Amino acid sequence: MSNIEKTLSIIKPDAVERNLTEDIKNFFIDNDLEILSSKKIHMSKEEASEFYKVHQAKPFYDDLCTYLSSGSIIVMVLEGENAVSANRKLMGATNPKDAEPNTIRKLYGISIDKNSVHGSDSVENAKKEINFFFKD
Repeated sequence: MSNIEKTLSIIKPDAVERNLTEDIKNFFIDNDLEILSSKKIHMSKEEASEFYKVHQAKPFYDDLCTYLSSGSIIVMVLEGENAVSANRKLMGATNPKDAEPNTIRKLYGISIDKNSVHGSDSVENAKKEINFFFKD
């Protein structure tokens, strides 16, 4: 039985600055995730703070919000078989040093902060995150 899901993916400022957008989009497409929607935006620090509210209590929260609002990002809705877990597997570990070979973060990530991509961590969060950027 198929389990088609949607998930949110963000190409972060470090990857956009290095012109990796098409490479990363093709990585998803080549791995059976369809890009349903995609747009380039520049978030304000307030929007980034709202988006990452779940991490509010964590020590990296402020740096994360500053970073996400530091340049243009690409927000995308991906769809495919088990899209949430498929996307997380394609992204690799948060720290590029720990990421598996041939994952986005291993190939393109610079550091634990500048790790090129964000992806939803659950179906529930995917719905919230998609709605945050793509209001119905």
